[in-house]
Amino acid sequence: MENNIAVGLDIGTTKIVAMIGRKNEYGKVEILGIGKSKSLGVHRGVVNNITQTIQSIQLAAQEAEAASEFKIEDVTVGIAGQHIRSLQHSDYITRPNSELVIDEDDIERLINQVHKLVMLPGEEIIHVLPQEYKVDGQAEIKEPIGMYGGRLEANFHVVVGQVSSIRNVGRCIKSAGLNLEGITLEPLASANAVLSQEEKEAGVALIDIGGGTTDLAVFKDGIIRHTAVIPFGGNVITEDIKEGCSIIEKQAELLKIKFGSAWPGENKENEIVSIPGLRGRDPKEITLKNLSKIIHARVVEIIEQVYVEIKNYGHEEQKKKLIAGIVLTGGGAQLKHLKQLVEYITGMDTRIGYPNEHLAGDSDDEVTSPLYATAVGLVMDGLKRHERKRAEKIEEEIIEEAINDVEEELEIKQKPERRSFLDKLTERVKDFLDNAE
Repeated sequence: MENNIAVGLDIGTTKIVAMIGRKNEYGKVEILGIGKSKSLGVHRGVVNNITQTIQSIQLAAQEAEAASEFKIEDVTVGIAGQHIRSLQHSDYITRPNSELVIDEDDIERLINQVHKLVMLPGEEIIHVLPQEYKVDGQAEIKEPIGMYGGRLEANFHVVVGQVSSIRNVGRCIKSAGLNLEGITLEPLASANAVLSQEEKEAGVALIDIGGGTTDLAVFKDGIIRHTAVIPFGGNVITEDIKEGCSIIEKQAELLKIKFGSAWPGENKENEIVSIPGLRGRDPKEITLKNLSKIIHARVVEIIEQVYVEIKNYGHEEQKKKLIAGIVLTGGGAQLKHLKQLVEYITGMDTRIGYPNEHLAGDSDDEVTSPLYATAVGLVMDGLKRHERKRAEKIEEEIIEEAINDVEEELEIKQKPERRSFLDKLTERVKDFLDNAE
């Protein structure tokens, strides 16, 4: 596959999206093709039926290939699900030579040390995200590279997930005939697609309401501060409508999309929808007021849980205030009057997030729907990964040339290659799958 093209694969509870994108000459992302299929083997963000998931992935990939006339090989996939948890951790290293300035190798040593943290059985670290550094006790350093110091320490935001869930996703991708190129936490992918740098600086909470889960990512001072996955999403709202109105799921989903509202006060008592009965039975009449009461009750529950997580981050402290408030994205963000309800519950400024922050100006309206925020973010992540690899390759070539020049006079050891932990994790998942065959 060409270097400047990447594929994002969003394996959700309701739908699986394969999206092919490339960077145009202005540095914006151009979407070349989208494929989407109904997701049958995923429950609350976790694969629970391998065969069905493989088929859904293949369908989505084929549709994207047909739309773009590109062959999909490598994909960047998103990880979510109720098994994700995050924790804060501090660690330090003592540098052997404080006469030299701190360089990338020191930071890598520090990050690798965090990876040795002892996890619960069956858990694995997915991301280690440095918050801020301290050098010789001097706090609040954003970028320690180039500074002098003997002791380098940092606070980290560590994201942890279940090994088996990650491997199952890897297994599905491999069996669908694709190559797993990278793994990214879905709230991080959505955040990259939807939030502006100013919002991340000012402080913002991104709430991604999917079918099976609601993901949260909190940013402040440009750094990710808190992540959480809440095991409820749009599907429980549909379930409630189905139960509350005694209708079938397909009808409940349609009702939610066409007539649903999160604010009961909007509807008059006399607004009624008639739903055809099952085979020979009378049609059912449902008042929109009742419908929105059902939706309202469940949405309030979801938002309150998210708000607890925002408080856990410390939103109520002056220093940690989220000035830019809340951004809602994901399919669930399309629910009518949701913005008003979230503002009412949290008292925070709210907007709906469309993934057009980094997309080319002439992008299709469909692509900029909140529905595709995660997929767009995964494409961006894949493109970034390619750029890193290109930069490393150029760096290696330069080093190699320099080594060849010097080698006649001196013997110099080659510089060890630098790889981010995520690349290593991806490789471990690949190795595991190859050995498991």
